Amino acid sequence: MENYNETPDFILLGLFLPSKIGLFIFILIILLFLMAWFGNLSMVLLILLDTHLHTPMYFLLSQLSFIDLNYISTIVPKMTSHYLFGNKSISFIGCGVQSFFLTLGGAEALLLVSMAYDRYVAICFPLHYPNRISRRVCVLMITGSWIMGSINSCAHTTYALHIPYCRSRAINHFFCDVPAMLTLACMDTWVYEYTVFVSTTLFLVLPFVIIACSYGHVLLAVYLMRSAEGRKKAYSTCSAHLTVVTFYYVPFAYTYLRPRSLRSPAEDKALAVFYTVLTPMLNPIIYSLRNKEVKGALRRVIHRICFVKMDTNYLS
Repeated sequence: MENYNETPDFILLGLFLPSKIGLFIFILIILLFLMAWFGNLSMVLLILLDTHLHTPMYFLLSQLSFIDLNYISTIVPKMTSHYLFGNKSISFIGCGVQSFFLTLGGAEALLLVSMAYDRYVAICFPLHYPNRISRRVCVLMITGSWIMGSINSCAHTTYALHIPYCRSRAINHFFCDVPAMLTLACMDTWVYEYTVFVSTTLFLVLPFVIIACSYGHVLLAVYLMRSAEGRKKAYSTCSAHLTVVTFYYVPFAYTYLRPRSLRSPAEDKALAVFYTVLTPMLNPIIYSLRNKEVKGALRRVIHRICFVKMDTNYLS
């Protein structure tokens, strides 16, 4: 039997069981990871390359895709390595990096609020949109989201890496989740658990309430629209955003708002799959397959690349 106390590193017990079901889940996670990585990277590059998508809405979306890339690139490759090679250890620094990027989810929550505000102004006050959502305002919303999310993330990660661990270093999770790490501490962490509750309320519950209120006004404005085409487009945009919000906020908030006595490692790991793998995979699919502007931009970029390639071949 492995003695997890002999190593200064942490041990991640992982998500996959040594069985056929575990192998199936592993393959499924890898496929979701590849779809998420390719989809989010494509969205970032597409928005960067096509000038028609240089608008606040798509600039915010590119930041959302960038954060999702950080999520999956920090967690899934290490999880895959552990499963394939059997070495479940993760260094102290590596654990801190995972904790930082996971708790950076506060920045994603604030970005989703900014996107909701963008759609609220675009649908409810279309004539005032250029003034209310200017380039400067967009940059301020993105910068503010990153700064506030980073401050929150640094605080949680610093605390997790500085508390004394006097029990086994085996974390019953597939990444360095701070609440899972706290179960290994040899000190009373009730103050920090209260801080987690407050932080979750500020970065998840409050933004969710703001988003719900904004979309309440949007749905009312859409209902009063005379144009059937306008209503269809507005409903499509709103439903896409609400789908993303639901898959992200609900599992995240449910996980971190519960007291330790009501949590179980198996349930926490299952819920974590939603906001670390499934949501990053769904974001580009929802925003691209349902969006004519993104499809048009993709055709233009492909045409431009093919044209340049043909022109280069002709000259050579």
